[in-house]
Amino acid sequence: MKNNNELSKNIDGVEMKLSRRLSALAEWVPEGARFADIGTDHALLPVFLAKTGKISYAVAGDVHDGPVEAAKRQVSEADLGDIISVRIGDGLSVLEPGEVDTVTIAGMGGSLMARILEQGKEQLKGVTTLVLSPHVAEDAVRQWLVKHDYVIDREILLEEDGVIYTLMRATLETDSGLAQAEQKRLYDEAILAPSLLKISSALLYEMGPLLLREPTEAFHLKWEQEIAKRERVILQLSHATASEAAEKAREWEEDVREIREVLSCLPVEKR
Repeated sequence: MKNNNELSKNIDGVEMKLSRRLSALAEWVPEGARFADIGTDHALLPVFLAKTGKISYAVAGDVHDGPVEAAKRQVSEADLGDIISVRIGDGLSVLEPGEVDTVTIAGMGGSLMARILEQGKEQLKGVTTLVLSPHVAEDAVRQWLVKHDYVIDREILLEEDGVIYTLMRATLETDSGLAQAEQKRLYDEAILAPSLLKISSALLYEMGPLLLREPTEAFHLKWEQEIAKRERVILQLSHATASEAAEKAREWEEDVREIREVLSCLPVEKR
């Protein structure tokens, strides 16, 4: 029986399956890209992209021995050793500067993803497209992108196996002035005016500038879940005796109040 969270494609008589999340990421990779998949696991994404002729070259990198060996087997069985180079290494260290123009990183927290991007700035030379899927702390990734002139042009939320994933694509704007102007437009705190005159910068980075502009059912579900998580933290803090706990609880309560206010201001027809 076919899994509704999998998409299949017949390539050269062989059925290849990608999860809906990997399939969505694949769609955002530019045609003819020189591609790197960081944290590649079994190299499913680069193999799929190479088999479909969408990329001209790929590096599949992972920090762990097991996934690297699995990736090598996958590449060998697909007879793609001349297109895909499988490498072991930490983050972007598997790349040479200028070697690729598109990088995908998925399946890790946003704080770790931002650290990988920061530590690999030298290897990102020549990289014009980043396709990313952080599963928590998305704000850390968006802040890194703004700081380094990568402008988000796609954002979606995708539910798979009961988990809501954030997917984003950002392209490099080489003119720093233009980049700053576009970031200012994207992260406009009056994005919901006149319904809500101002949304805090911190929440804008958490929620996502494009996701806020086109809120979906998944968006509302994700943030109702976030409210529930934060209310559980507030309850735990209310039982703590340390003086700092009360102040922390007030901060979390203010977060919840603002999230509720934002959700209530979103267009009714988009719920």
